[in-house]
Amino acid sequence: MTSPPSTRTLLTIPFAIPAYWTPEQALAVVELLDDLRELILAHYNMQLIDEIHEQHFSDPRRSSDKPSGDNSF
Repeated sequence: MTSPPSTRTLLTIPFAIPAYWTPEQALAVVELLDDLRELILAHYNMQLIDEIHEQHFSDPRRSSDKPSGDNSF
């Protein structure tokens, strides 16, 4: 009997980047991602800074309140 898929797996959509994009299409996607990054940073600025600081500069021996692997917003 196989175990059911994890909830994490059900919430992800794997995709591949097409190898046939033109340079113009690839640039359009990169520009879209840049715009999206700017919008997210504008909205979550301080929260992201706090999260990045916690993930990269916290003492790994100190236990965290959040379970590891919790990447939710």
